Amino acid sequence: MENNELLKRGEDLARRCENKCIVTNTGFLSPAERYALEHDVNLRMSRMIFRGGHEDAERTMAFFLPEYMEEEDFDESEYIAAIKISAAFGQPGHRDYMGAVLGMGVDRAWVGDIITVDSDAYVICQPSVLRHLESIDKVGRYGVKAGSIALSAIPVKEKKVQEMNFTVMSLRLDALCSGMFRISRTEAARQINAGNVSLNYSQCLKTDANVREGDIITLRGSGKGKLAEIGGNSKKGRLFVNCEVFK
Repeated sequence: MENNELLKRGEDLARRCENKCIVTNTGFLSPAERYALEHDVNLRMSRMIFRGGHEDAERTMAFFLPEYMEEEDFDESEYIAAIKISAAFGQPGHRDYMGAVLGMGVDRAWVGDIITVDSDAYVICQPSVLRHLESIDKVGRYGVKAGSIALSAIPVKEKKVQEMNFTVMSLRLDALCSGMFRISRTEAARQINAGNVSLNYSQCLKTDANVREGDIITLRGSGKGKLAEIGGNSKKGRLFVNCEVFK
């Protein structure tokens, strides 16, 4: 979905929530789409939260809450469901499961994360497609069985975060990319020019793009990191930065 269309949709949902005093929601959003909604000036005053079925969900839905509802009273299980797909023989990969799910004619916005553990996959989805997805009996060349599960049964993978502290002359994208991923400044610039670097989940081709506190940098094949905090200056005038790199 193009950003302009997404933001217009978000603003429509926020108005509908306010006017009718009901919960409204988007479909499952990519990280880039979520970032766009979170930083839209017209939505900052709305009561918007994001949920994806588990704590570290990458793909999430945006929910707009009416004034009477507190965030802790919101029950995501009313809007998000999950199934477990198991292969009796063999071990299909994430791409196999994704292909099988989308091959059922299900729109990508109706499906959240697909988490693979050994020969099993946990598929998060909207309740409207739950029964349809339960009928999956083949993934790639493997026979499978599928059944609904509670959101609490979704396995949580340990989130590995490495804290890094270093100095930069300025908050340029190539400088932060170099420090976060332990590559030379020249290599960081090469990766940016090759289109392998994203800033806040959108491809960025500008080596001198300004990075702000809280921004996310992704390097294809190496993971992603966040500029967590900007510190003071060193005696040589360089900036101290604290970053978190997700493995």
